[in-house]
Amino acid sequence: MAAPVNIETYREALIVLAAAGIVIPLFQRFKISAVPGFLLMGFLLGPGMLGQLGEAWPWTANLVLGQQGSLPQIAELGVVFLLFMVGLELSFERLMALRRLVFGFGSAQLLISALVLGVITFGLGASPLAAALMGLALALSSTAIVVQLLADQKRMGSQTGRASFAVLLLQDISVVPILLFAGIALSQGGSVWGNVAMALGKAALALGAVVLVGRMALRPLLRMVAGTRSTDFFMAATLLIVMGTGLLAGFGGLSMALGAFIAGLLLAETEFRREIETVIEPFKGLLLGTFFMVVGSGLDPAVFLQNPLILVALTLGLIAVKALVIIALAPLFRVPRPAAVASGLLLGPGGEFAFVVLAAAVAAGNMDSDLQETALIVVSLSMMLIPLLSRLGLLLKGRMDTQEGLPEESLAEPEAGLKGHVIITGFGRVGQIVADVLEERGIAYIAVDMDARLVARHRKLGRPVFYGAADRPDFLKHCGIEDALALAITMDSAGVDRVIAAARGLVPHLRIVARARDERHAAKLYEEGVTEAVPETTEASLQLGEAVLLAANVPMGLAIACIHEQREKRRKKLGQTDRRAQLGLKRARALRDLREKPAED
Repeated sequence: MAAPVNIETYREALIVLAAAGIVIPLFQRFKISAVPGFLLMGFLLGPGMLGQLGEAWPWTANLVLGQQGSLPQIAELGVVFLLFMVGLELSFERLMALRRLVFGFGSAQLLISALVLGVITFGLGASPLAAALMGLALALSSTAIVVQLLADQKRMGSQTGRASFAVLLLQDISVVPILLFAGIALSQGGSVWGNVAMALGKAALALGAVVLVGRMALRPLLRMVAGTRSTDFFMAATLLIVMGTGLLAGFGGLSMALGAFIAGLLLAETEFRREIETVIEPFKGLLLGTFFMVVGSGLDPAVFLQNPLILVALTLGLIAVKALVIIALAPLFRVPRPAAVASGLLLGPGGEFAFVVLAAAVAAGNMDSDLQETALIVVSLSMMLIPLLSRLGLLLKGRMDTQEGLPEESLAEPEAGLKGHVIITGFGRVGQIVADVLEERGIAYIAVDMDARLVARHRKLGRPVFYGAADRPDFLKHCGIEDALALAITMDSAGVDRVIAAARGLVPHLRIVARARDERHAAKLYEEGVTEAVPETTEASLQLGEAVLLAANVPMGLAIACIHEQREKRRKKLGQTDRRAQLGLKRARALRDLREKPAED
């Protein structure tokens, strides 16, 4: 006879699954994002809210999400998986593409915001160390919510999206040293410098072990498992890597999240990156939702009811301080004022990593729990306002664009009836070189770009450059794409896939030549349907090879032939064959037919 089921064992797991599977989707129908939704659910089901109704309605006791048991430990895995994904998303190419905004704009925003917020916290009576940690925690913004909002609104490639993403990227990188600083127990016995040296020594040993094990074991392990062609085994190996590296860092006195971050960095440049992202994403979403529910359940409504006006004022003050810092810094990094206002409102609220930093600070004895409670409420309230602030930012940006006006030259539109021309999307340094080549051969072209001032500058020089978004099918039609010879995509990686999809949806047989970062990016572009992808790194290497051959006294004709042969070999290696091109065209036609199919009632 089967043993009776203990409902209490599974009660909190069922609550979390019900929230993720039923309540959060309902919230999203009312435009409430997942992160604020989980926070709100945790708050409503916590001991401070639903728990207080137990005397009046005893049946509600079974729905209360407590702070005991294994759920808080499981919730911590959400942060571990989030930092693993952050490490996995970072790459040298992404950092270099946005280096001015990431290391300039992002660093200045973090440091100045932390300084201002830290000084305010110190003025309110906190200790210098607690004030510094509070400033750093509150200076962080919500990557989870902001990136999701920008992606849903198709604004990642806009000026607002690029500026916001760059700042968030720098903040994500900075979380690791901030967590290390927050976890150093300076208040414990011994000298301050002794404690710091000991903590840094343990951290260095733990990180060294993670890096050593990662470089020696991670890729061979994944190759061995991938050889079995089993998605189940690959999933198990991926979860083992995340948990194993996290525990290895934990043994050295660091957080599990820090170890997982390093593991993500080590795997970011491997051939398994995309598959790992696919495997980890569902776990990260559910575990991170659990983390926010646990955080929300720990919020005490009595604290808010004691000083509601003060907490609302602190929330609005946090948003105002960070937004003003971003708006003030924007001109130094050539971010237009309308985009800076929209980015400031998006990044003004607190972020999910503030909860992690504050928890680490309290655990190490570097911050009072009452101060942490107040900060958690302020951060939670501000995060719930992000969707509203996003709409406000769009509204203000639209009005400012109208008031400031675009340069008169950029308002020109392509002529009707264009035929036999090349369309260049993106008119930066690469697009301008392509235009120079076409002009020398007498081939007609038009170029499009989203930088109104760049467009105005080149139109004054008499070049056919127009302001517009190349991922809009109606704009591409206006550019005569149906009668164009080819489409040259010279913009960076942001938004390229949308341009390809829009162009292929209109003209499946169009020749599309796209700029790629490297051979891996080129292979991805071929899968999306481009006719020809030109990897920047490969072409630079081939040109260097040609120069070396000439310097070694190889005749010019032979050197050129050798380089051409190498280029063809690499094209074949990428799979750029007639069969691949035909498959790409069939896929594009199928997508077009699917879009044009009338919706069923």
